[in-house]
Amino acid sequence: MGLPLRATRATCVRGLVAGAVGALVLTTLGCQQTEGGQGTPGTRSPARPSAHATTATSARSPSAVPPPRTAAAAPPRTIPSVRDFTPASGPGWRPGDDSRVVADLEGPLADEARLIAAELGLRTTSGPARRGDLCLGLAPKESGGGEAYTLKVAGGRARITGPAEAGVFYGTRTVKQALRSGGRLPEGVIHDRPGRAQRGLNLDIARKFYSVGWIEARMREMADLKLNQLALHFSDDQGFRIQSTSHPEIVSTPHLTKDQVRQIVALGQRLHITVIPEIDSPGHLGAVIRAHPQLQLRNAGGTTFQGSVDISHPAAARIVDDLMREYAPLFPGRWWHLGADEYLALTVKDPQASFPKLAAAAKRAYGPSARVQDLVTGWLNDRARLARQLGKRPKAWNDGFFAGGVVQPAKNIEVEYWTGRLKETARQPEEYLKEGREVVNLNDSFLYYVLGQPGGFTYPTGERIYEDWSPAVLRGSTPVADKSLTGPDRILGARFAIWGDRPEAQTPAQVAQGIRLPLAALAQRVWDPGKPPLSWSDFTRLAERLGV
Repeated sequence: MGLPLRATRATCVRGLVAGAVGALVLTTLGCQQTEGGQGTPGTRSPARPSAHATTATSARSPSAVPPPRTAAAAPPRTIPSVRDFTPASGPGWRPGDDSRVVADLEGPLADEARLIAAELGLRTTSGPARRGDLCLGLAPKESGGGEAYTLKVAGGRARITGPAEAGVFYGTRTVKQALRSGGRLPEGVIHDRPGRAQRGLNLDIARKFYSVGWIEARMREMADLKLNQLALHFSDDQGFRIQSTSHPEIVSTPHLTKDQVRQIVALGQRLHITVIPEIDSPGHLGAVIRAHPQLQLRNAGGTTFQGSVDISHPAAARIVDDLMREYAPLFPGRWWHLGADEYLALTVKDPQASFPKLAAAAKRAYGPSARVQDLVTGWLNDRARLARQLGKRPKAWNDGFFAGGVVQPAKNIEVEYWTGRLKETARQPEEYLKEGREVVNLNDSFLYYVLGQPGGFTYPTGERIYEDWSPAVLRGSTPVADKSLTGPDRILGARFAIWGDRPEAQTPAQVAQGIRLPLAALAQRVWDPGKPPLSWSDFTRLAERLGV
């Protein structure tokens, strides 16, 4: 499934670029500049089919007659908005007939240079730069972290620098959007960086399968919004959706092949999006139970509990661990999501009485005071330990963390707070933060797009996210009151989540359209922590113009 038609509407018109002629020397990699306007001949980047490609039309050479200087400019209109802009007097920059993207094409910014060049219809070359060019370079000593960048427009040139490739890439997204929204980059200097480190989309492909093309289209949209995570929930009661050699018996049809996953991961690496795998356990394992019915959780009366495995059975842990070991090399990113939500043995009034087998296993493992919740916490800690051995930082849903037990959840598991709709496990977000845990916001009231809207869910709106949500609003609509608990070192960011509870409720195209503005609103609120600079109506018009 390709991008919606809206993504092809915005175009960028190349035209006259001018400015004062003078010496401008940039010492960062691949961004050497000279005064005379003559540089190494460039090569035109190969065209790429992309729904976000910018259409260019011919115009006069930027080395032609300079236009008159203008008054100081306003910041460019982008989503998310730039956080700091120092205006200067001047005509700004837009690509002309002779403009090029200049970078070290044998260096770390080669992909970034070729992508923005293809989108703007320009040639690429390795320095030196000349008037009219867009220059990319690394500046390791710049402040702001690896996703920060500086975009300077002066002397008829534009240059993007940053401490790392990700920041320079985000600078190219600002260039692309500024040209779409205003036709040129304003004269001056942009210093930009994200407010939160984790920003992205959570996608349930277990209950509703999405094609590689659909996933990649969303990733390109995410990249333009400076989002950096795609979490794939590929195992649930309804299906297991990635090819497996260790346990092929659990794999559903349709599914992604490993080569297709590698393709998705490779695109993510080019777009600076980390793909995070999630195998949810010990609940939500219905696809595993169908192939291994002996692992089904049953109470003392023999009643089964959908999707939950009997964690006292050693084979349950072996299968999950086999899958983690198999898939760890397939997902080279930093994180592994362990799931851990909605284990149904803990939703009954008296788990010890209802599940005597689990209660006995808990006492054997953790002593006479241990309860079923301690056995469940031990399961979480064991999987987290394996994740760390595999080089991953573990994540888990908030309702997999329990208080007051003999066994405590490991401190270095990131809490993914969605709320927990079962009152027995719905602890308040302040509890996790006061325990010193790091939290990621997936507030189910604002950020859950649940197909078919079951159980009281309603499709979230971009307007509500834009106006009423912030990273500190972890549950319901009220932010955590203690601001010392809500900084970027405590609430690490947020993701918007698509869940396939009723998979036929919407087509993939309808899902893509339905999440468009909510995802743009989320991008704004996690990049810039302040009040959004535009009204909602202006924001929606800008989103339409930008094609995001």
